[in-house]
Amino acid sequence: MAFSGFPSGTRYTSVPNPLLGPLLEEIQDLAELKVILRGIWLLQRKRGWPRLISQEEFLTDSTLVKAFQGPGKDSSAAILSGLSLAVERGIFLAHTPQPQAKDNQKVYYLLNAESDRRALSKKPGWVPAASGLDAPGAAGISGQADLPEVDRPNIFTLYEDNVGMISPMMAEELKEAEELYPWSWLSEAFKIAVTQNRRSWNYVRGILRRWASEGKTDAKAGSRGEGREDGKPGRHSATGDRQKHIEDYQRRQRQIRDQQTKR
Repeated sequence: MAFSGFPSGTRYTSVPNPLLGPLLEEIQDLAELKVILRGIWLLQRKRGWPRLISQEEFLTDSTLVKAFQGPGKDSSAAILSGLSLAVERGIFLAHTPQPQAKDNQKVYYLLNAESDRRALSKKPGWVPAASGLDAPGAAGISGQADLPEVDRPNIFTLYEDNVGMISPMMAEELKEAEELYPWSWLSEAFKIAVTQNRRSWNYVRGILRRWASEGKTDAKAGSRGEGREDGKPGRHSATGDRQKHIEDYQRRQRQIRDQQTKR
């Protein structure tokens, strides 16, 4: 059956340009290509930094499992093979957590991008996986592991749903914002931008910066004037909370500047 075309409102996923250029010329294995594309989709729907996907999540992902199903086919073996090739090529990095962690035998994958490597370096104890694969028997996972929360929104989906497509430069700025501001702030700032019909990153960023420098109040608490729907601080902001927000904001700004200096 022929594909009927993409419907209106279809979401888009940012893909590194080299993957659609020189890397695409090199990739010959279909399993590797499918695992890479699905892995990028899964990673962009993760929250936190760096974004990590466990091997179990790959092996139990319904789309990947269906992509490799068929008579005489082993979907788990195909997924593991694709992962191994992607790690060998350097598109994904495979790491295991610190030795004292309860899941220290698990393997987690992340995109081999500078920002991800930098974020992972701040996680003490994490080391590269020897082969990029779990211990023997991983290919026989029965699918009982928890499924990934792929529909949980992150700053990328917030932007795409409320503003528009993401450029590579904007993606970097969004990553920094996610490191800098609490998730509740990001979600509420985008909501305010939509309510005010000001669907732009400049407007959202302005709200976040005001909250960071002047203190954030509850937008629903407007009965006494301390909350405002435009994201501006109310006149009853608590002095202690305001100072704490300012200090946290300044600390995060210093961290980002330090990271940029080390590049």
